[in-house]
Amino acid sequence: MSFQAYLDAIEDKTGKTPNELLAEARAKGFDAPGVRAGQILEWLKDDYSLGRGHAMAMVHVITKGDTISEKHVGTDGVHRDESTRLRLDGKANR
Repeated sequence: MSFQAYLDAIEDKTGKTPNELLAEARAKGFDAPGVRAGQILEWLKDDYSLGRGHAMAMVHVITKGDTISEKHVGTDGVHRDESTRLRLDGKANR
């Protein structure tokens, strides 16, 4: 599954776009220095019933932004992403 597909699945599961979850995370202070991934994982599990894989995708977005490594961009296979820039505005906006 591509990174973007994880974010799309999160939107399906939670009813919120990645940008909406990111705003909520920022309001809770999860983007502050020193916040551990486990704290964010617990929040996403408790409030949204997200599993570890999907929650870790959001941890990346919350802590590192909407850019991913070029490692899988342009390759073939199920893990391929089209761009190093993730779409956080929701599936309806594509």
